[in-house]
Amino acid sequence: MSDFIKKVIQTHYPDTKILSTQSVSGGCINNAVQVITDNNPYFLKWNRPELSGMFSVEKQGLAILNKHSSIISPQAIASDTLENKSYLLTEWISKGTPNPQFWEDFGKNLALQHKVSSSYFGLDHDNFIGSLPQSNKQHTSWYDFFIEERLTPQLKLATSKNLITKELVSKFESLFNHLENLIPNENPALLHGDLWSGNFIIAESGEAAIFDPAVYFGHRETELAFTKLFGGFDQRFYSSYQDNYPIQHGFEDRVDIHNLYPLLAHVNLFGSSYLSGIIQTLNRFS
Repeated sequence: MSDFIKKVIQTHYPDTKILSTQSVSGGCINNAVQVITDNNPYFLKWNRPELSGMFSVEKQGLAILNKHSSIISPQAIASDTLENKSYLLTEWISKGTPNPQFWEDFGKNLALQHKVSSSYFGLDHDNFIGSLPQSNKQHTSWYDFFIEERLTPQLKLATSKNLITKELVSKFESLFNHLENLIPNENPALLHGDLWSGNFIIAESGEAAIFDPAVYFGHRETELAFTKLFGGFDQRFYSSYQDNYPIQHGFEDRVDIHNLYPLLAHVNLFGSSYLSGIIQTLNRFS
């Protein structure tokens, strides 16, 4: 066990004794451990000091979800820097087995979360999608928000990295011109922002627990589309969501448009292998 882990726990729980640590997945860029103590288990992840902002806004995102969502999220304890490292300390959520209504409850609770609304699309602070900056400048129009705060920043980054062509950018601009005719208008909805199968677990209670948020108020179809990007959730999840907060007709045809944003982020994070899905979507709609 490193002195760093000991010092983090002692900083926040000076009378707590660490019994053991276990390395766990912290995503693509972070170091992460489960810390077993004589009090409670904790989750600790850390990285370079210049990434402290990433952890502080994740802490804020978890606080928003814990306040407004019925879905379990870990309680964030602290985000700080120590020994030339930035870190996030949260409670540890133990895994369990799904209750009989797991998917139905998950779908219902996400629908209830999406009914939490705002006057604007965006958020009062920026955050991250993965390790990429995510602009949450507020807009009254989802179309403006989607274009200016989601797609355009990713396009600029991909262009600067020579990952996409000018022709592809032109196809995006063509799509922008008739986006309002393709996606129905919706009220802003409170989104987890990065909801895929890798960012939820079955908690000890048998319910879903979500983590690693990229919270903002957005178009709720964007969240549902994201869940379908890497294999999708059980159909009972979508049926339950529909029962509790019906989606407008034709959603399945719109999924690929919403997923242009996470796919562009993956191009910028992992390379051009993710371009094929983007090109297919643009050829279809632009």
